[in-house]
Amino acid sequence: MTSSAAGAHTLGRWTTDRARVRPDAVAVVDRGIELGYGELERRAEALAASLRGAGYRRGDRIATLTGNTADHVVVFFACAKAGLVLVPMSWRLTVAELTAQLEHADPAVLLVEEEFATSGEQAVRRLAARVPTARLGESGVEADPPAPWRSDDTEPTPGIPGPVRDDDPLLMVFTSGSSGRSKAAVLTHATCSWTNLSLSRTLGLSEQDVVLAVLPQFHVGGWNIQPLLAWWHGATVVLERTFDAGRALRLIADRGITTMMAVPTQYLLMAEHADFATTDFSRMRSAVVGGAPMPAPLLRTYHARGVALTQGYGLTEAGPNVLCVPPQDAHARVGYAGKPYPHVDVAIADPATGRHLDGPGTGELLVRGPGMFAGYFRDEEATRDAWRDGWLATGDVATRDADGYLKIVDRLKNIYISGGENVSPAEVEQVLRQLPFVADVAVVGVPDDRWGEVGVALVVRRAGVAGDEAEVIEHVRSQLAAYKVPAVVRVVDTLPYVTLGKVDRVRARELALAASTGRQETR
Repeated sequence: MTSSAAGAHTLGRWTTDRARVRPDAVAVVDRGIELGYGELERRAEALAASLRGAGYRRGDRIATLTGNTADHVVVFFACAKAGLVLVPMSWRLTVAELTAQLEHADPAVLLVEEEFATSGEQAVRRLAARVPTARLGESGVEADPPAPWRSDDTEPTPGIPGPVRDDDPLLMVFTSGSSGRSKAAVLTHATCSWTNLSLSRTLGLSEQDVVLAVLPQFHVGGWNIQPLLAWWHGATVVLERTFDAGRALRLIADRGITTMMAVPTQYLLMAEHADFATTDFSRMRSAVVGGAPMPAPLLRTYHARGVALTQGYGLTEAGPNVLCVPPQDAHARVGYAGKPYPHVDVAIADPATGRHLDGPGTGELLVRGPGMFAGYFRDEEATRDAWRDGWLATGDVATRDADGYLKIVDRLKNIYISGGENVSPAEVEQVLRQLPFVADVAVVGVPDDRWGEVGVALVVRRAGVAGDEAEVIEHVRSQLAAYKVPAVVRVVDTLPYVTLGKVDRVRARELALAASTGRQETR
């Protein structure tokens, strides 16, 4: 091996070990093209050596702009072997947004897929730094890596091979930025290793499994929820560039998919597809749900097809996995986030005093364990603010019942105060989702001269199902206190989302402010 990965929890060894035992086993399927473990190891080792030879040093950041591709997987494992840091950028960003994130990441190079080359190169031209670009793949960076950019103006010299350590950074993932400026969370080899160890003890995979990966690789879930676990165990990962319900159903049947991870909206789109009833799910033994709780009717739909669903909860800074509801408890615990994964500790703290609460109660969810992130890149203040005496502060309000099961109530910063009363948008949204014609909903607080703040409900209507705004108001009034009833209901075509099923609350609030003009009193 040309690039030593001596740490006990370094990921560079994973492909080495798998290739040694089963070199011909399929590691990745990318648009029908199969890449075996032996070939993945050969390409990753060669790229790691080439990057070091071109002057890339341990800790250098390798930014990428690409869809889910096998070439990207090669770069990931090359970074793991060479002690480099992969910084996957979102292809959904505008050029201006991409420029801002590249400026913050200060990468040594930007590797782009051909489809996104124009926007990537436009962003680089706006930078003061002379960051080089190269195409992904065997005819691109794998054939001729460019010399790295260095902000300290030192000349690139061939990197000296040395052992990669457990605490070396491996991934730098920009957070969703749903509440403002995005930050870059740094995940180490140990973070990823412990995360996958805890997953393996709850969602065990074997070399016989075939994983359908639909989450984008610029999100932590595109690596650390199932794909990395699959490659650790020698399983096969089928990569999808974008989610299409019909295509996903065909892959489940044709490729013999045994497990996948998606958000409730994606599971709903598959369930509503014309081919759902006839799709062969016989080999799909499990599926993971993230981003939001799975509605009870949808849960029953998949259980009727023999698919066991595991509800999960996490955040990028926790690697991301924190809580899960195993399949055997799914029906009894609809709406819950679950109990901690192995190697994860949680606590509930009073937001006002910081005091930890024992037994049942409601407060801010705190997390700790070996799978936590190392901090935000070049942001000491945000890193300090993320921790409370050794606990990662999630910013989520959770309720814990007598059995230790946790339910996420809301985000601390999303709660608004109407007439002196705290209102949880998530609570109102849960009630609104009971209406048959409500396909999706977001409730946002906006300023009000009389009440301080009032709620605006942004509703996406389900096609072909009757219902109107007045019914929404009456339904909430029948189940919740008057101060929780939205002052305005606005039907929209779609909600603004960030990755993994999370509503972009900043953009939603902008829509709500526009919708609140000329409203009528509802309480």
